[in-house]
Amino acid sequence: MKPDVYASLGVKRRINAAGTLTRLGGALMDEEVIAAMAAAARASVDIAELQEAASGTISRLTGAQAGIVTTGAAAAPTLAAAAAMTRWDIAKMAALPQAEGFANEILLPRIHHTGYAHALRASGARIVDLGHNDRGTGAGVRGLEPWEIEAAITPRTAAFAFSVNPGNAADLATVVSVCNPKNIPVIVDAAAQLPPKFNLRRFFELGADLVAFSGGKAIGGPQASGILAGRRDLVGAALVQQLDMDVSPETWAPPDLIDLKEMKGIPHHGLGRGFKAGKEEIVGLLVALERFAAADDAASNAALEARLEQIARRLGDVPTRIASARETGRVPQLHLTVENPVALSRCLQAGDPPVHLSERFAAQGVLIVDAQALRPEDDGALADALRKALNV
Repeated sequence: MKPDVYASLGVKRRINAAGTLTRLGGALMDEEVIAAMAAAARASVDIAELQEAASGTISRLTGAQAGIVTTGAAAAPTLAAAAAMTRWDIAKMAALPQAEGFANEILLPRIHHTGYAHALRASGARIVDLGHNDRGTGAGVRGLEPWEIEAAITPRTAAFAFSVNPGNAADLATVVSVCNPKNIPVIVDAAAQLPPKFNLRRFFELGADLVAFSGGKAIGGPQASGILAGRRDLVGAALVQQLDMDVSPETWAPPDLIDLKEMKGIPHHGLGRGFKAGKEEIVGLLVALERFAAADDAASNAALEARLEQIARRLGDVPTRIASARETGRVPQLHLTVENPVALSRCLQAGDPPVHLSERFAAQGVLIVDAQALRPEDDGALADALRKALNV
C-alpha cells in the first residue's frame, strides 16, 4: 500500500459534502488527470509554447478566439484587467500596478461587487460602482440599464467587469451592446458557472471579451488552475504579463499568441509573474477540460441525485429535500432543514473524521449536501455522522 501522505503530515482527511470549495482542496482529480500531470512533470518544455497549445484546446472547446491556463480562477481577472489596461503597450505593462497615468477604471455594477473584486484591484485598476441593487435586495425588479452604463463611461474607462450567475446572465447582452461599440472589453467572472457545460460557450456567444473559469472545481483539474479565454489580442497581452520574461531579445521566439509587431518590443517580467502556471497544471487542466466537455450533464446529474436519495433515506425522519440541477443552476443538492444549522455544522467539523456541509443557506435554517467532491465510498460515513450529530 502507498503511504498516506496526509497522515504522515498530521493532516486530517475530511468528508467533503460542501462542494468544490478551494478551502477544502477543490475537486477530486481522476487517475487520467493525475497520470497526465505526472508525465508532464518528467520533461522540460517551453511554457509559452505549451500555453499556445493550451490555447488551441481551450478555443476548440469554448468557441473563444484564444485561451490560457491561469493559477486558479482568481488570477484570471487580475490578468484580464491588466490586459485591458495595457493592451500591447509594454511601457504600461512595466508601470503596473501604478496605472494612474492611463485609463485604469473598471466599471462594476453594485449587484456584482463581491470579495473577488480584489482580483481586479490587484492589477492597479480602480473600481467604479454603477447601477442599483434593487433586484438583489428585493426592493424592485429593474436590473442594469443601458443609460446607466453610458453615463459611467469616461476616457478613463478600461473595462467592464461582470460577475455572472443564472439570475443575471440575461443582463450580459445589455452590457455588451453598450461596451462593444466603444471597444471597452467586458470581463466575465464565471468561475463557478460550470456545470452546465454549455456555459463553456454561452458567455462568448453573448459577446463577452474575456471569461474566467475555475479549473479545480467542476472541470476536475488541478486546484491551482483556471482558464482565461476570449479575444486573442487580450489573451495574448495577458499571457506575456504572466510569463518568465528574463529572455534574450536576440534569441527569444514568442508563440503566435503574442503579437511581437504590435508590442513593439519585449517587456520585462509583468504583473502576473507571480501567477505562473506550471507545466503540470497546464497539462492536467487540458486533460480534465477534454473530459468535462465530453461528459453527459444529464447522466452525471442523475448519478448524483441517486446518491443523494440514498443518503436521504438513511437519515430517516430528518426533513430533507432534493433540489434539482435546474433549480440550483448547477448540480442537484440535498437540503437539510435543521433547528440550529451553525451548531450542527460546527459539531460535524469537530468529528472524526471531520464532515463539511455547505452553509450557503444556513441563515434560512438549511444545510446543503453538495456531492461534487464527495467520494462515493464516503456516502455511508456522511449519513452516519449526520445521524449521530442529530441523535436520530
